Formats: sequence, C-alpha cells, structure tokens
Amino acid sequence: MMQGVISASDFGRVAVLMGGRSAERKISLNSGQAVLTALLAQGIDAHKIDVATDVSEKLTTGNFDRAFVVLHGRGGEDGEIQGLLRSLAIPFTGSDLLGAALSMNKLLSKQLWVQQNLPTPAFERVAIDSDPALLVERLGLPLIIKPVNEGSSIGMNKVVEIEGLAAAIAEAIQFDDEVMAESWIEGEEYTVSILGDITLPVIRLETPNEFYDFDAKYEANTTKYLCPCGLSEAEEIQCQSLALAAFNGLRMHGWGRVDFMKDAAGQFYLLEANSVPGMTDHSLVPMSAKAAGLSFETLVWQILESSFGESD
Repeated sequence: MMQGVISASDFGRVAVLMGGRSAERKISLNSGQAVLTALLAQGIDAHKIDVATDVSEKLTTGNFDRAFVVLHGRGGEDGEIQGLLRSLAIPFTGSDLLGAALSMNKLLSKQLWVQQNLPTPAFERVAIDSDPALLVERLGLPLIIKPVNEGSSIGMNKVVEIEGLAAAIAEAIQFDDEVMAESWIEGEEYTVSILGDITLPVIRLETPNEFYDFDAKYEANTTKYLCPCGLSEAEEIQCQSLALAAFNGLRMHGWGRVDFMKDAAGQFYLLEANSVPGMTDHSLVPMSAKAAGLSFETLVWQILESSFGESD
C-alpha cells in the first residue's frame, strides 16, 4: 500500500459510492455524506454516487481515478461492487472481492476462523424446518438467530425459550435465504477497528437492550461507548491481536472492524467482521480513531490511501 500521500491532487477524481439497495441504505447515505464532506474539506476532488443499476455507466463516464466505497450491506460488502470496480480498473478503498465476500458471509467467516483455531461461539446453519430440540441440544439456550448476509443486526433475535425458535428463524429468512444459529455468550461486547495493519483502541459497548441490535446502534440514546474500554493492558493487546488475526484470516484489507464478546472467564469470542463499517462522525471506527488522536478528516484521508496498490 502506498503511504503518505502528500497532496489532495494525488488522489485524482474520487467517486464516493453510497446508498445502494440494501436494508442499510439509509445508514450508507449518512456515512457516505460524512465521508464526502470530509474529503471535500481537504481539497479532494470527490463526487457523490448513489449506487443504482446504472452505476457502471456513471463510473465509466465519470473518468474517476479511484473510489471510496461507503456501501453497507449487500452490494457493498459482499464483493459485488468490488468486482465491478476491479473489472473497470478503478482502484478502491478497503477489501478486495474475496475479503469482502468472506467477511460479509457470517457462516464462511466463522468456518474459516474455526479452521484457523480462532475462538468463535458454536454455530450452525438453520432452516425453517430445523428441529428446535436438536438445535437446543447442540447449541444450548439462549442462542441468537442471524441472517447470514445482513449487517447492522438486521433480522437478528435472541431466543431464550425453545418455543421462540421457529418465529426467530422465520423472521431472519425474510432478510436472507441463509440463516444461522449461534450459541449465546453472556458477557461484555467489544469492537476493534483496524486501519491498514494497525489496530485502534478497543471500544466496549453497553446497552440495556438484549444485545447490541439495530435500535442500540442507531436509534437509542441509552447505548454507552467506553474508550478506554476498561480492559487491562494485556487484555486489550490480546483483543487487538485477535482482531488482526481475524481480519487477515478473512483476507481483508485497508480498514474494517471486528466485533467480540468476552465471557465471565475472560475468554474472547469473535462474532463477525465488517469490511465497510459505519462512517458517520458518531460511528465506532471514527470514535476509536479519535481516541488514537486521528480526526475524522485524517481518518478518511488514510482510508482513501488504501486505494493505492503497490503499482501506483
């Protein structure tokens, strides 16, 4: 990766890709506008593109030198836009097609982490006709039901009684054909942001909700973000090292975020990775960057630098 771009003009003409068609469209538009504003404030020739069916034409006729991908969810974090940009020979921020696809698919992520001996809660794929009794026998209760290819906790539900399993699976299937069940880890939730090959300060998430769901992330005023996170120095280093191993294990690149649980025994468990995390001025990556002494403008500048390959 090229480091230390000196002039805004070195970036050339930049497409800021946002919006899209996923369930996270509104969040992506908010993130994208924040990124666009920060790039423009630094003199970078940045342009908003609300990604739709004509995005290929817009990118081709726009004569863009690179793209800042701020598309959350399907179409943005699953390798789709990355594949298009690669085919158009337009450099872009963040993970390539493979890293995006592997991190978006929670089942593949966890299967790879298990193969790499990285800790993650027990899990399995489920369907509408899955046997609740067998599922509880294998994973216990409580457990959490998740759409495999959605972000922002969309379609997720904690299940505390076997009678609630079928309804939780049915709801998740409304968002994705692939659904998984995961053993519930009782404890504290943490997140680690990654910029290049550096881990930023750990954030601890606290919410009165059952878990850090869509409401806790975007709507509630009761969510607390603790940074410093309260871990000992050794635990924070352990958490950051595990995040970097998980990030690299999914072939991710440039920047991203990895989420954890820590149980009562002090064991960290990987939950999921995000290749295009939220980028509003109150999102987790900017929050962690600020704790490391990086302004939002500096953060987006450094992320945009990840669009340079070794040949640039």
